[in-house]
Amino acid sequence: MLRDARCPPNKYTFPFVLKACSVLQDLRAGRAIHRHAARAGLHADLFVCTALIDLYMKCARFVPAAAVFHAMPARDAVAWNAMLAGYALHGMYHHALECLLRMQEGCASLRPNASTLVALLPLLAQQSALCQGKSVHAYSVRASLHDKDGVLVGTALLDMYAKCGELLYARRVFEAMPIRNDVTWSAIIGGFVVCGRMTEAFGLFKDMLAQGLGFLSPTSVASALRACASLADLHIGKQLHVLLAKSGLHSDLTAGNSLLSMYAKAGLIDEATALFDEMAAKDTVSYSALVSGYVQNGMADAAFLVFRKMQACNVQPDVATMVSLIPACAHLAALQHGKCSHGSVIVRGMAPETSICNALMDMYAKCGRIDLSRQIFDVMPARDIVSWNTMIAGYGIHGLGKEATALFLDMNNHACEPDGVTFICLISACSHSGLVTEGKRWFHMMAHKYGITPRMEHYISMVDLLARGGFLDEAYQFIQSMPMKADVRVWGALLAACRVHKNIDLGKQVARMIQKLGPEGTGNFVLLSNMFSAAGRFDEAAEVRIIQKEKGFKKSPGCSWIEINGSLHAFIGGDRSHPRSPEIYQELDNILVDINKLGYQADTSFVLQDLEEEEKEKALLYHSEKLAIAFGVLTLSEDKTIFVTKNLRVCGDCHTVIKYMSLVRRRDIIVRDANRFHHFKNGQCSCGDFW
Repeated sequence: MLRDARCPPNKYTFPFVLKACSVLQDLRAGRAIHRHAARAGLHADLFVCTALIDLYMKCARFVPAAAVFHAMPARDAVAWNAMLAGYALHGMYHHALECLLRMQEGCASLRPNASTLVALLPLLAQQSALCQGKSVHAYSVRASLHDKDGVLVGTALLDMYAKCGELLYARRVFEAMPIRNDVTWSAIIGGFVVCGRMTEAFGLFKDMLAQGLGFLSPTSVASALRACASLADLHIGKQLHVLLAKSGLHSDLTAGNSLLSMYAKAGLIDEATALFDEMAAKDTVSYSALVSGYVQNGMADAAFLVFRKMQACNVQPDVATMVSLIPACAHLAALQHGKCSHGSVIVRGMAPETSICNALMDMYAKCGRIDLSRQIFDVMPARDIVSWNTMIAGYGIHGLGKEATALFLDMNNHACEPDGVTFICLISACSHSGLVTEGKRWFHMMAHKYGITPRMEHYISMVDLLARGGFLDEAYQFIQSMPMKADVRVWGALLAACRVHKNIDLGKQVARMIQKLGPEGTGNFVLLSNMFSAAGRFDEAAEVRIIQKEKGFKKSPGCSWIEINGSLHAFIGGDRSHPRSPEIYQELDNILVDINKLGYQADTSFVLQDLEEEEKEKALLYHSEKLAIAFGVLTLSEDKTIFVTKNLRVCGDCHTVIKYMSLVRRRDIIVRDANRFHHFKNGQCSCGDFW
């Protein structure tokens, strides 16, 4: 058109083409068109200038937008709204309010209209500026904007109230609206979901369906699916899946992502994977939902494969993706993968995000590098309660109870109020460090100084603290004095200590309590069986295993893994499947000869079958963690720490052997078991034989 001299663009052409640039956020083309408009003498035209402002604001070019705005000989409400909407779009709260005030001061005839309020209210919701939101509501009533643009203004108002947590006001605005559309319904349902009121949210969704399927939209279905996931109501979730298919919305990306997230959170990984594969279009949210689902269901390897596929498809990960992926590194204790993820978030500019820092702190702590966790904690631009809790918990699992306590006191100095989770982490840290007196003091102060009512998890931590410290009778009395009925987890904590301290009589009594309640899993059967075996009462141990089998509980085999140059090597007890098994077993035999010279004697009470003494010693020698450590000795240079992860608790004999191993092979060894970390060096362990 520009090349055709017979038909040059006019003041009506430029706004349309600038609108196209704005939608595409094509700043280069927009600037070129701006130059053409100036050459055509239209640089001061009201419509052209307004379109330019809209383009520059949407592309976050505030200086040229302001220059165009201030050069305008006359401005109408649309021009002011373009400026205000641009500031609101980028979360510039104070700039937007200043623009609103200047708009009213500049001309008596100019007043905010429905478009002004619809642009401003989402920003107020984002800032939780309830007072200003109420002022806008009052203005809309005085200006009768409810009557002229009822749906637009009403929807924006109820959305603002809901996001500020004022669901009563949101519901009143909703019920007063004579006309509602699909956006209105989506806003009210989504508001209840955001506030965690899932039952009411789903009730509203059913009310919407009763009004007719014309209101059904991907956004409203997405909110309903979130409610289903939180309520664990998969039956209704699957019905919604069918409804989406029937209504033709199943191909919508928003709805598909919500379905994917629901299946993943519910642990239906096969369904989530099948849906993911069927989706014609996928975005960052799709990949993030699947990564998160795999990690939550213990499938860390699969999560990494999805992430690699995401990168291969040139889909850029966001903060949510990385927050989902980093725990996979923690789960596998894959430090090399964790460091790569850390590098990735730095390159992508996500490193300052609080949620990313929290995930990295947790990952490094669980990969044995509590020092790196503290480094991240110290340089974080902003900390939330999760940051403090993560660091305290990290110190706890490493047996650094005094450091955890010091950090808690520092937390108070930073005016950060502890919550219930803080005290679970703190008492647990005391438990792993043998700080029984300190743990009891914090439990007492939690209620009396901080006003936090103890939950079942706090009582579990206290029983663990007392019982692990050898105060079995006090732990039993503590359970009896609980204001609520103790569940299986509380009694299980005491049973575990009965096994450690070989208190068979109390163990049998606790086991009877557990059997009355119904064990939640295999662990308590295993504890009881092991306790009888350790005492040489093999008939009773066999009886427990028979009951366990009849009830359908299976014991997980002991498994240990070690990361070598970014590759994970897994071992189970007595395993000879590894390519270097002959070398590993020879190294273990050599180690046994060396440690026997230092006075090691196998503690055969940890062999849980009625075997001959020599067979017991062999069975002990080939436990999975010993195999993994022997492989580390053979593979890693002497200056490298050997880091091994085990899915179960390290047995007493292995703990003793690993102390000797660190001495005879002059190696630093870290073992992460199901309970905590053990740092072995020069024949000593950081846990002080207390775990």
